[in-house]
Amino acid sequence: MNVAQIDSSAAEHLGKTFPAAQIEIRVRGEIVYANAFGFLDSETKSRVTNHESRFDLASVSKLFTVTAFMTLVEQGRVALDQPVCEILADFVGERAITAYPDPLKPGAFVQVVPEQNARADASRVTFRNLLTHNSGLPAWLGLWKIDSREKRRDAAIQSAFAYPLGARVVYSDIGLILLGFAIEKITGQSLDQAVRERVTQPLGLDSIGYGPISCDNVAPTEFYAHQNRRMCGEVHDENAWSLGGVAGHAGLFGCARDLAAFGEMYRQGGAPLLKRETVEEMTCLQAQDGAVRRGIGFALWSPDPGAASNPLSERTYGHTGFTGTSLFIDPQRDLVAAVLTNRVYYGRNNANAIGEFRVALHRAVCEIIDG
Repeated sequence: MNVAQIDSSAAEHLGKTFPAAQIEIRVRGEIVYANAFGFLDSETKSRVTNHESRFDLASVSKLFTVTAFMTLVEQGRVALDQPVCEILADFVGERAITAYPDPLKPGAFVQVVPEQNARADASRVTFRNLLTHNSGLPAWLGLWKIDSREKRRDAAIQSAFAYPLGARVVYSDIGLILLGFAIEKITGQSLDQAVRERVTQPLGLDSIGYGPISCDNVAPTEFYAHQNRRMCGEVHDENAWSLGGVAGHAGLFGCARDLAAFGEMYRQGGAPLLKRETVEEMTCLQAQDGAVRRGIGFALWSPDPGAASNPLSERTYGHTGFTGTSLFIDPQRDLVAAVLTNRVYYGRNNANAIGEFRVALHRAVCEIIDG
């Protein structure tokens, strides 16, 4: 396999978009490309990124939460179309539909639908709605600004809505935070225990786990002015950090090798964790809003030329993470692509650059495979 195009895609962005990266590509289950780039200490360059280095997976963590939840669905302990309030008893009642804080623009708000007097009934929201991101919940809330973990949990459960149930598809951290709470309620375990016993341990994914972890071989992320330190071995996401580093939407660390193995499990039909028909349901179209297409937990192929999935086949599914991570599975090409970077090391304003890198990398992989 001529991998020069992959190397050049990474080299073009190394030191500008991200200081460190790992990439693993599998085709028909075979590792056809695996490489690590850059340095874990960007200033001194004394620690080289290696294949065992761990990265903050950010929202790619959601796929592990969803997988754990779907094992419970298969066991009959919960159902996709079951109202969330049957598990989380306080997620009930009519709620205001209002704008929510923009996580990328402090002081600004996101208005999903025009100002209206309509209200949303939380008791009608199902787990399928949470998993397809059409629940009406906002994308984000500043839970980390609240002064106790218990109050943060309550604020998520009592969240106002951003749009009427089913009217839009708005990718929501809040929905997956609630899913994590539901898993804990159903299993009687902490979320990290449930994910370990139901997902990572059965697959032998030794590098994947929640923080905080030792920073010895971990890619650092952003410098947080309000804490006067750079995050390393602690989750970058403020809300996940404020929930103890373990949350349904973020918190996992891991290496590309284990993330690719997780993706390979899905490509091969879900065994030993899930039935093939479960995977088929998760990876088919469940909700759409323009170019945004969602399965159950997964982002599906998008016609948007700027989407990471766009160069891949129309059967592609996967997920991205804010720190510069991604996992995509292209069944038509028998392809799994796991890409980990720490792009937020340079701050949060390079989203376009990491997007361009993902598209270029996936295009290069497709050109190599397709010959």
